[in-house]
Amino acid sequence: MTRRILLAVLAPVAWGAIAALTTPRGPLTPAGALVAIGAGLAVGVVAGYLTRSRWAMAATPTLFAVVFEVLRIRAVGPSVDAPHGGLFGVLAFVSGRGVHALLGPLPMLVGAAYGAGLARPASRASGAARAGRILGRVVIGVLAAVVAGTAAGVAMPATTAPVAGPRAVAELTTVDSGSHRLGLMIRGADTAKPVLLFVPGAPGAAERGAVRNHLSALESHFVVATLDRRGGGASLSAIEPTATWTPESEAGDVLAVAGRLRDRFGGGRIYLLAHSGGTLPAVLAAQRRPDLFRAYVGVGQAVHTGEADRAQYADTLAWARGHRDTALAAALTAAGPPPYGSVHDYEPMLLAEGKVYAAGAGARTQGGLDESMRAPEYSLLDKAHLFAGFLDAFDIYYPRARDIDLRARVPSLAVPVHLIDGDAEVPARLRLTREWYAALRAPAKEHVVIPGAGHRSLFERPDRFADMLTRQVAGSWRRS
Repeated sequence: MTRRILLAVLAPVAWGAIAALTTPRGPLTPAGALVAIGAGLAVGVVAGYLTRSRWAMAATPTLFAVVFEVLRIRAVGPSVDAPHGGLFGVLAFVSGRGVHALLGPLPMLVGAAYGAGLARPASRASGAARAGRILGRVVIGVLAAVVAGTAAGVAMPATTAPVAGPRAVAELTTVDSGSHRLGLMIRGADTAKPVLLFVPGAPGAAERGAVRNHLSALESHFVVATLDRRGGGASLSAIEPTATWTPESEAGDVLAVAGRLRDRFGGGRIYLLAHSGGTLPAVLAAQRRPDLFRAYVGVGQAVHTGEADRAQYADTLAWARGHRDTALAAALTAAGPPPYGSVHDYEPMLLAEGKVYAAGAGARTQGGLDESMRAPEYSLLDKAHLFAGFLDAFDIYYPRARDIDLRARVPSLAVPVHLIDGDAEVPARLRLTREWYAALRAPAKEHVVIPGAGHRSLFERPDRFADMLTRQVAGSWRRS
């Protein structure tokens, strides 16, 4: 009996150690998720059968979770750190540990129940005991159905609708950049058209849904390639090793993808489009390899995010005091002005942005993670990790990017530059963009402000944005 118990303990401990060392954030790919589910079921069955006790249903996943948490201690980010309060804390817990519970401990619990049932001989029971067993079997049956449904869901691949056209392309693919693999959506009506590479905004950004929903008009004029930045969407598994994740490494990612697109689609130069935080690595990429690009288009351009944050903090605190929002004022005062060491400290300011800058609040509802959650271009597993990816990426990467000042770092670009903003953009961001633009040296440059749009003007006013982009294709930039 002692040997059986020892083996029953060893199984979840060993699997917890293996999982922690190989997938410290839990399984991030469909293959990894299916392995985790299968291994969890197997470990649970073994533990339940060897102990011949339903106590294995609690003990086995608990042992696994303890070993897993202890051995992944070096992993960083809200989804793996100690639980935290607030909306960001809840989202991090649910999309991090909550998702992992469905893929690891829950199958283990179900497996342990079936293993214990197989080992215990059938016996007669009283009416009350029989009713309890029936109820227990119903509960385990429901949990088993959840496990089976989860396995079926994570096994389903992401898809994208076809594009009409004689030489159309519509596919979801990957590109290797160094040691990691990045997700890429490519859509266009004619592969002979120029290629437009889109680098989305926030760290760990995933914008396939917003691009397909709002910018499909561009597919008639470009081959539109939408990159999932490292740590987000189909690029989530590229988050490790986090120590190598910098604006310079992300510029290298942009260059790797641009080079792959150039080689595949006729060798021509690429139009580089970037939004918000994605503009920093995009600008660095254009500075490093101007020969790869026909032009650079920056929307909601980031110039010095640290300085913009400090101005936004002052605006938000003034708004809170002026509108007697004591909870917001107290949260901001307690945090003090940025920069911060954690994404949780940014939460009050970020969540208040829509009401502080109310002129653009309606427009800012367009695009974002809500559309990616509905997009078939992401698998169920991608969607389950969207918030964890964003929060971890912001927490890890953003402190490494916020001190970049393009006014000093990039005084010139050897490609035409087109900057687009909404008139309801955060004032400090718009001011910094104008300062950089005024001093920037480039073969051609233009700064356009779109009325009735905010920070996400490409999604908020897609017709105006698409018209501006196609006008440039028909004009001087095409000859560059």
